[in-house]
Amino acid sequence: LAGYWRILDFDYEMKLLNHVTQLIDSESWPLSKVPLCACLEELGSLEPREMIEHILLSYGRKYVDDAGEVFFEMREDKICRAIAQMLLQNAVKFNLSEFEEVWQQSVPEGMTTRLDQLQGLALVDKSSRPETIFLLKVEDLPEDNQERFNSLFGIREKWTEVDITPYIQDLCAEKQTVGALLTKYARCSMLNGVKVYNSRRPIS
Repeated sequence: LAGYWRILDFDYEMKLLNHVTQLIDSESWPLSKVPLCACLEELGSLEPREMIEHILLSYGRKYVDDAGEVFFEMREDKICRAIAQMLLQNAVKFNLSEFEEVWQQSVPEGMTTRLDQLQGLALVDKSSRPETIFLLKVEDLPEDNQERFNSLFGIREKWTEVDITPYIQDLCAEKQTVGALLTKYARCSMLNGVKVYNSRRPIS
């Protein structure tokens, strides 16, 4: 592995994360103080030690205490987001309230799930009854500005600025705002007192 970056398969990453969070639970460690040595000791027989450390680095903040021991403070938002992705990737659409319940039960003890952790990862459909949520990852969308907007308007005809922002923020050039992008690629109208955006051109 030395000198090479490898992107871990998401399912394998989740398996590793699960090992770590189960160990944290069983040892009753505070999420802010997870010891590297003990993790490697306990989990080193299950998975390569560098993979365990990689997961801790990916989902935690590393620090050294006064005695020189290495600890990790686990990052709640990142872990909650990853677990949501794991749950959502197996379903086309999920009943929102059921998803929120399962999601909260699936994260480590002491962590709180919030929908704003899922920006650019999942989209809530408030117009369906009951409301649903589905996986929509910003990195899966086209990189070209016009194609990105075509793709988004193909998924949903009208967007609020709050909903569309996570999906176009990365397109903003230096000093450019989301508002400027929307003005260029979308048409604005009011729907029940809320400003919404739709395509400037017919979507084939």
